[in-house]
Amino acid sequence: MTKHKDNISRRKFIGQSCAAVGYTTLFSSLINLKAIAASAVDNSANLNGDYKALVYVMLHGGNDSYNMLIPQGNTEYNEYAATRSNLAIPQNDLLQINPIISDGRSFGVHPSMANMQQLFENSNLAFVSNVGTLIEPSTKTELQNESVKSPLGLFSHSDQQQQWHTGRPHERTNIGWGGRIADLIQSMNSNTNISMNISLHGTNVFQRGNQIIPYSIKNSGGVGISGYGGQNNFDQLKTQALDAMMDKDYQDIYKNTYVNTIKSSNDSSLEFQAAVDEVSEFTTVKPQYNDLANQLKMVAKTIAARDTLGFSRQIFYVEVHGWDHHDELILNHANKLAVVNDALSYFNDLMTELNTSDCVTTFSISDFARTLTSNGNGTDHAWGGNAFAMGGSVNGKNIYGNYPSLALNSDLTFFDGVLIPTTAADLYMAELAIWFGVSYSDLNMIFPNLSNFYDTNTNIPPLGFMNIT
Repeated sequence: MTKHKDNISRRKFIGQSCAAVGYTTLFSSLINLKAIAASAVDNSANLNGDYKALVYVMLHGGNDSYNMLIPQGNTEYNEYAATRSNLAIPQNDLLQINPIISDGRSFGVHPSMANMQQLFENSNLAFVSNVGTLIEPSTKTELQNESVKSPLGLFSHSDQQQQWHTGRPHERTNIGWGGRIADLIQSMNSNTNISMNISLHGTNVFQRGNQIIPYSIKNSGGVGISGYGGQNNFDQLKTQALDAMMDKDYQDIYKNTYVNTIKSSNDSSLEFQAAVDEVSEFTTVKPQYNDLANQLKMVAKTIAARDTLGFSRQIFYVEVHGWDHHDELILNHANKLAVVNDALSYFNDLMTELNTSDCVTTFSISDFARTLTSNGNGTDHAWGGNAFAMGGSVNGKNIYGNYPSLALNSDLTFFDGVLIPTTAADLYMAELAIWFGVSYSDLNMIFPNLSNFYDTNTNIPPLGFMNIT
């Protein structure tokens, strides 16, 4: 099949600087003091004191999301199949979904997503279509003429991950939109020892604020000093020695600061672990050999311990690696979607068991979508793609945004099957922020390009996929 070519240089479009800022992963105990010491800024959001949590699911590597949500009607499917060639999912294998609001087209999801299909049909899950990082609305002609600004390092993993984390595609920064939100509303939580931003996958840009730092935990719980408080003789001796060092008042200010950091961090870890250890075992059965489910189980345990820990607002970060499918797409993508499908169903059942379904919203983000065209056996880095949001407050059973034509030479495709986003990532993220409690007046501070797509003075949700009251 002859691939459509556009009169635009990929290298020129991306620009000369695609290198992202590097970030060193720090041990939780060394960064926790900043979370402890941070004083939350004045909270101007419209908050009513109830519990809410956001769960950010990072599909690391670039999800081929046009094989996740697929047109099913004959005309649109034939267009999809012609463009995707050897990577097309057979039409008869698609699992049909039935959106409440229809534009006349029919859609299905990947055959590995049977549980997600049911979540959609039960109005607990929605899709947001052709969403991507944008600085301003952009057409194909404007991009070719370079008359609009395009995101920095557009097809770079590190740059695009950073921009989804920060909501700032025009600059490189290590402050994330989850961190900025936490800066605003951390004062809602009575706990001053543990950050409201909790990560199951190490430190990350998304949860880092000007004052708030993510608190890193493991699937098993807090990250403390190994063996501290243990019952065997060696651990008891270790504990006594560490207590002696940590209780000492050092004359050297640097030694004193270091010891206080370790002590405060260890105390926080013990506090966190004691709280989650008190949570009763769930009756919902966890999928085996599923790391995302393991991460989400600890998220659920932390949510269950919210009153003990003193949290009214929390933001969680979980991550699934392995989505950069330049080769063996069909098999590998199916396996990854199955992991997400099983884990989301499990987590939804856990939220039902805890009676917190309406309080918790889980949403997906990935670096970017993949090219519509095959590179032989896989796909390459692209731009606009499909995401999902799940929870009792999601206005589910709908597709939000504009699902694009998948014809290769449409007004939205350029290079070798790259789709230009028609829904700005800012709109997707801002709606989640509003539901979480951020006031409309604070949105532009968190997402500085939002006004290019949305008037915050309307007080109308940007996309409508969240039930905002």
